[in-house]
Amino acid sequence: MKKLWFILILVLPVLAMAQEEKKFGIQFSGFVKTDIFYDTRQTVDLREGHFLILPANEKLDENNKDINAHPSFNFLSIQTRLNGNITGPDVLKARTSGYIEAEFFGTSNADINGFRLRHAYAMLDWKKSELLVGQFWHPMFITSCFPATISFNTGAPFEPFSRNPQIRYTFRFSKFRLIGTAVAQRDFSNAGPNGNSSEYLRNSGIPETNLKFEFNSVNAEKGTEFLAGAGVDYKTLQPTLFIGLIDTNLVAHTYTVDDKVSGLSYFAYYKMKFKPITVKIQGTMGQLTDNLTMLGGYAVTDFLTGDYEVGPTTEYKPMNIFAVWTDIHTNGAKWEGGLFGGYSENLGFEKNISVTFYGRGSDIKYVYRIAPRVAYKAGKMRFAFEIEETVAAYGTRNNMNKGLVENVEEISNLRFLLGIFYMF
Repeated sequence: MKKLWFILILVLPVLAMAQEEKKFGIQFSGFVKTDIFYDTRQTVDLREGHFLILPANEKLDENNKDINAHPSFNFLSIQTRLNGNITGPDVLKARTSGYIEAEFFGTSNADINGFRLRHAYAMLDWKKSELLVGQFWHPMFITSCFPATISFNTGAPFEPFSRNPQIRYTFRFSKFRLIGTAVAQRDFSNAGPNGNSSEYLRNSGIPETNLKFEFNSVNAEKGTEFLAGAGVDYKTLQPTLFIGLIDTNLVAHTYTVDDKVSGLSYFAYYKMKFKPITVKIQGTMGQLTDNLTMLGGYAVTDFLTGDYEVGPTTEYKPMNIFAVWTDIHTNGAKWEGGLFGGYSENLGFEKNISVTFYGRGSDIKYVYRIAPRVAYKAGKMRFAFEIEETVAAYGTRNNMNKGLVENVEEISNLRFLLGIFYMF
């Protein structure tokens, strides 16, 4: 009998711990999705047309015919996604959790169908505050207020679209939130002399910083929500670490440089959800926004050779852009209809620029999009259809007039998209 009690004393705590551990672990979910789409012309896009950004500009042949005025289609299932929600025991008096999300989108056209990381973060939640460390949406992509389009572009180039390694701290008081984030770059990076790369932000020695403030009121019983917020984002890039020059005697010289370019962006967003309908709006005044899949970038404004003892210096200025979008959709259990509209404009530079530009859309004055959609939900299946018209006003960049675009011509693409989802 004593032996039995002794065994029970040893075993019961172990069984209790095992029961406790069963509460924690990872739960998988996701969806299988196939996109079937047709474009009326060639486009500026990612992954064989899957992620549409802009209609391609005219490309005239010797008979003055537009080579890009040619339609295309594709079927792709690369957006198929796997999510893992992780729960664990409390740490430092905080509830802990983690999240992993990946898809078959690849990191380039050469890697299409490749399994790539979307999100991977750990979170500590102290009820009144929260710390997120890992890769997640850029803080200008508002996870509680973004376009519900069928297209994977999710409103780009009007909506800031990027996922970034980051450290994000949220302080909650009543219905208000103050959110500060330090941001690095990985898959979504700015352009520069060596192409798109995270090296320009890394070599600046300063992480991108973002601060936003929001108010959020939810009434679960009535099915209503009101969200309003605004924020500011600051970023510094160093385009190069050295410059090579050849003097009048044809002797090559290499000089270390420390010239940087900085950009400041402001954004505001608003969401009103009623039981039958939801309305969302976001606006951005931005600089150095090409890494957010938007128009934007920077140009060389002055290059001073100096003497060969001091070395050269380069001055850069960011392109200024404005973007706004609105998305309205119904909240039906079976049928859902929606309408997306977006507009973005190139506002030029602070001063006259040279021919050297790094980024996207310096030859575009403005771009707009309208995209109605309808979706039918049946159990774990979802069938959705969207028509997306995107118009870009291409023209000539006048470097002697602060890089403003002149003599524009509107180029339009019409996309017909059918998306088929299976949720699990």
